[in-house]
Amino acid sequence: MIIKDDNAYIVVNNSGKIEVTDQSTMQSKATITGLNSPRNMMVINDSKAYVSSLYSDSVAIISLSAKSISGYINLRRTSEAMVMVGNKAFISNWAGGNEIMVINTNNDAVIDSISVGLEPQSMAIDKNGMIWVLCDGGWSHQDFAKLIQINPATDKVVKTLTFPTKESTPSNLRIDGLRQNLFYLENGVRQMDITSNELPGTTFIIQKAGELFYNIGINPENGDVFVTDAVDYSQQGYVSIYSSKGSLITKQKVGIIPGSMYFKIKINTKTP
Repeated sequence: MIIKDDNAYIVVNNSGKIEVTDQSTMQSKATITGLNSPRNMMVINDSKAYVSSLYSDSVAIISLSAKSISGYINLRRTSEAMVMVGNKAFISNWAGGNEIMVINTNNDAVIDSISVGLEPQSMAIDKNGMIWVLCDGGWSHQDFAKLIQINPATDKVVKTLTFPTKESTPSNLRIDGLRQNLFYLENGVRQMDITSNELPGTTFIIQKAGELFYNIGINPENGDVFVTDAVDYSQQGYVSIYSSKGSLITKQKVGIIPGSMYFKIKINTKTP
């Protein structure tokens, strides 16, 4: 889910649609249909957004005013995570791929591709404007997982950190509100400062027996770490909230297979 102005856009992958709701009441306002396994949505400007796809070889362009598909960008490959720096969108080719496609958001044209590790799964932008890409190495561990840093000004890889074994299964790269510390899942939650030249050797939050960590989110206001637990993919899951120091604050039961999280930041409207 992402929020733009008064609307919340909820990407429904297995139904091929995006539900548009009032972001305060969550009442339905419209449905964007005709999407092929949509994965993520990213607002480009006040008039359009991009939606990535697990099965299509194109990124869909969404008209925010018409709340419908207005066009496509042919990548000739599937797409997953997306980030934007300036007038360039960086889109990962996750399923079986090893590239980050670069799009000029002014004219929706592919302008470059960047070779990275196998199956770039998630991305984040740090405080210096550098892009971090977590490549999981493939579903069946065909290659070593890698954490890669890209300079968006040159579209070049400037740092590659390789995980020690092919059995490493990192996922869900996130960054805190200060954009200084990276987090990802690997047998628990790992934390790494963006200045580090080594992958973290210790676990920040330990995954206990019986837990199935599924996704993470970082509260941009205070650094609290939210971790979802899918349990067995059939019963209700949990979300655990840890402090920025790694201590458990609370654990709450939620729905089945709790996935992504969105943090709605309160704006202080008090006048001086």
